[in-house]
Amino acid sequence: MSNTLESTTSKLWAMANELRGNMDASEYKNYILAFMFYRYLSEHQMDYLKNNNVLDINPSQTVNEAYAEQAVGDDLNDYLEDISAYLGYAIAPQDTWISLIQRIDDNLIIPSDYQTIFDNFNKNASLNKEAAKDFRGVFNDVNLGDSRLGSNTNDRAKSLNRIVKLIDGIEYKDEQGKDILGEIYEYLIGMFAANAGKKGGEFYTPHEVSQVLARVVTSDVSSAGDAFNVYDPACGSGSLLLTVQNELPGGNKPGAVKFYGQELNTTTYNLARMNLMMHGVSFNNMTLSNADTLETDWPDGPDPTTGVDHPRTFDAVVANPPYSARWDNNENKLKDPRFNPFGALAPASKADYAFVLHSLYHLNAQGTMAIVLPHGVLFRGAAEAKIRKALIKSDASQSQGNYLDAVIGLPANLFYGTGIPTCILVFKKNRDTKDVLFIDASKEFVKGKNQNKLSEENIDKIIDTYRSRKDVDKYAHVAPLQEIVDNDFNLNIPRYVDTFEEEPPIDLNEVNRQLKQDDQEIAELEAKIKEQLRVLGVEV
Repeated sequence: MSNTLESTTSKLWAMANELRGNMDASEYKNYILAFMFYRYLSEHQMDYLKNNNVLDINPSQTVNEAYAEQAVGDDLNDYLEDISAYLGYAIAPQDTWISLIQRIDDNLIIPSDYQTIFDNFNKNASLNKEAAKDFRGVFNDVNLGDSRLGSNTNDRAKSLNRIVKLIDGIEYKDEQGKDILGEIYEYLIGMFAANAGKKGGEFYTPHEVSQVLARVVTSDVSSAGDAFNVYDPACGSGSLLLTVQNELPGGNKPGAVKFYGQELNTTTYNLARMNLMMHGVSFNNMTLSNADTLETDWPDGPDPTTGVDHPRTFDAVVANPPYSARWDNNENKLKDPRFNPFGALAPASKADYAFVLHSLYHLNAQGTMAIVLPHGVLFRGAAEAKIRKALIKSDASQSQGNYLDAVIGLPANLFYGTGIPTCILVFKKNRDTKDVLFIDASKEFVKGKNQNKLSEENIDKIIDTYRSRKDVDKYAHVAPLQEIVDNDFNLNIPRYVDTFEEEPPIDLNEVNRQLKQDDQEIAELEAKIKEQLRVLGVEV
């Protein structure tokens, strides 16, 4: 972390905590992160107007002044349509970030201004039909009427003014001039998740865990090329998708990665849209959906006319879905092509394998999938055992062998909202072998005050072991298919990786000698005590 980034984030977090008062961190984040995003969109638009010579800017004018002067009357719509065609959104001159700051400084803000700004943004978001789904309603979770901002409209407006001024004071460049806005945003998401407790686990995967998943699914990729696509069926804030991009060779080249994700929680879905764009992802390189992944197969689903499903598949699938969530496992879902080949449905009270099968369905023949799940998926019986066997045998309409590539056991207490140990299941469809690599990394972590963390060394060891695919004493084992069959398809890691540490042999003669020595020292001490008592005239 650069000095500027560290200084900026620590100050911003301290001031944000001071401003939020008694508002819960999971709710206050909607204000801080939304206004950061609005500032980003506004300044990004100003850069477009300047760099593409859309405006005639006099040397004495700022971009904002030229925009306000020229985008008026009948010409305003032309400007908004031009901006929207390129950026996917458009902000009118009176609603730009600079205009907002000027009104605050001049005490010209009225309580309804904030609602008007967001209403105008939503209206202009519909100008570009292709991008409308990416921008419309993105600020709907900013509750401008929350009484915890103030008891009346004027007090709430003042609170919003303070938040806007706080965001305006953020330095977006580091000491080398590099844009650090995305990193600041990511830091704040993590901090809000940590302070939101259980609610934080709904929208954020700790970065260290994301790194493991991302490095696993990019291990076989030498270059991003021009069309690498990654999918997260429970994408939360989108941070896991971005980590895949960071770990992919050439992934930061504009347009090299296309992002696909689906998220059930609308607030979190809005956060994901903001997060990706704040990291420079163009609206035409991201396709996010707000729906229930297990109910609405996405990104394609069956053709509404023919009922035939031609699934879109991806180079990488990553997921950290809600653990053992309830879902509707109606028998009709056995007809669903995602679940049908495996002959069973995940239990209604545990959707873990439903997420596995959905994700696997959308993995292409050359890709890699990595999903975080509770340990119960490794050994639970009934329907889950049947699915597990079908995945490993791969005899459910597949000609090749085992889809399961690796099982990686993680330490307990890594995630926000749960202290349970978890595991990563890695799948590939086009495998040369049928064996399974088991890695027990459960004891490799850095102890934290509230949460454990994976160090860089811990992560490197997991990835190096995954890539080398060799036995490591008390850490990893490559299990042939027959060994798994002999264990009745139970994947519990201790069955394959022996981490038992033998106690050193006990020298009974030495123990006997020490006991005699102890007895002698006790006798000598008792004699000294008796002598002291005798001197004091105490009978013993």
